[in-house]
Amino acid sequence: MKTPGSHQPGPRSNKLSYDDCMQLGRFTLVIAFLLSVGADGANWPTWRGPTANGISDEKNLPQKWGPEENIAWRVPLPGVGTSSPIVWGEQVFLTMQVGKNPVDGIGGSPEGPTAREAPNAGAKVQFLVRSHSVTDGGKLWDYRFDAEGLLPSTHRKHNLASPSCTTDGDMVYAWMGTGQLVALTMDGKLVWSRHIGREYAPFGIRWGHGSSPVLYQGILFLLCDHVDEAYLLALDKRTGKELWKVDRGTARSYMTPHVVRGEPGDELVISSTNRIDAYDPKTGKLLWHADEPVRVPVASPVLHDGVLYTSRGYRSGPYLAIKTGGRGDVSDSHVIWRVRTGAPYISSLLYYQGLIYMSTEAGVVTCVDAADGKTLWKERLGGYFSASPVAAAGKVYVTNEEGETFILAAGREYRLLGKNDIGERTLASPAVASGGRILLRTDEHLISIGKRGE
Repeated sequence: MKTPGSHQPGPRSNKLSYDDCMQLGRFTLVIAFLLSVGADGANWPTWRGPTANGISDEKNLPQKWGPEENIAWRVPLPGVGTSSPIVWGEQVFLTMQVGKNPVDGIGGSPEGPTAREAPNAGAKVQFLVRSHSVTDGGKLWDYRFDAEGLLPSTHRKHNLASPSCTTDGDMVYAWMGTGQLVALTMDGKLVWSRHIGREYAPFGIRWGHGSSPVLYQGILFLLCDHVDEAYLLALDKRTGKELWKVDRGTARSYMTPHVVRGEPGDELVISSTNRIDAYDPKTGKLLWHADEPVRVPVASPVLHDGVLYTSRGYRSGPYLAIKTGGRGDVSDSHVIWRVRTGAPYISSLLYYQGLIYMSTEAGVVTCVDAADGKTLWKERLGGYFSASPVAAAGKVYVTNEEGETFILAAGREYRLLGKNDIGERTLASPAVASGGRILLRTDEHLISIGKRGE
């Protein structure tokens, strides 16, 4: 039977036409994109999760736990660190420091709980990148290397293992407070290493380096906003070779850069003492800048629907909303709203279902309307908050330094659903693993919260 558009019977060709090839290529790209989104969505591959916003798609996270209740597993850690765990597939990755570096105890955030001293404090400082099993917490591998060169002073609340790892499922990248950077296979073999603090400039930022590495389309971004020499560096993720470098003058920052995807193109956003800058991630070209100088920016921004939300500066500093996609100085044209005080010093904001949640070093959690920045509710929950909030399934999780996690119903009215105390000092932000697991990194342990065997 002859159908419309069909050819007359004859010899069948195995060759595809140009149009067929183009259609097949587009189909393949779509499938690859959907698979990559699905893979990332099931993982927590960087600080604050798959889209660096602290939000998980998991539906059944636990609501009740304690030191001996609803703990899937708990493993002791041989070193200190305030880096957050990351997750890819069946592996959890985190960094540690063994041995003690100088501590600068002056200034900064309030005291809070006493920090754990680094094990083997008199020994040579070493760094560890470790992988654990998501299922049972078993150690899969360690990669250990010596700290080299200048050992910078850090704040009493953290150490030289503060930056979190990042991964794309191909390799895992770990960056330390000395500037040492390693790229490892997923089974812990070294692919390449560099010492940014030796090759470019010593890491001399007061209170220690805190920015984590960021991956984007085969590029690894490193923010080195240190007062004596500030720069933004882009490396080839496979080889570690420099792709571009932007000198940033005199600036200080502890934040992790944020990649903004959208029109008219993707942007790499940096918050420093001088202002907020956005760069072309492929070339390092400055696209736009906004806001005024502040004292000590730590928090990273979050993005929703083309709008960035971020806090700035020191204790109870400003927070604001900025529309992306501008050019030049957009302080007047693209800043939607700006509130001059009340933001967290260390913890990043959480955007969730049209609202902004903030947890401060004074133990206060605030909810504001993302549309205009107006406060909807404010509650003093107690303790000191350094970890950034996470959200899933209509709930917001905020963890203080004492190890207490408060579970709040997301919404315009304050409603506390539960309070759970793990009983250990906790500065690292939580991570979420598939199967309804919450991963907490304390001074002493890596803990998986959830039912055993799930």
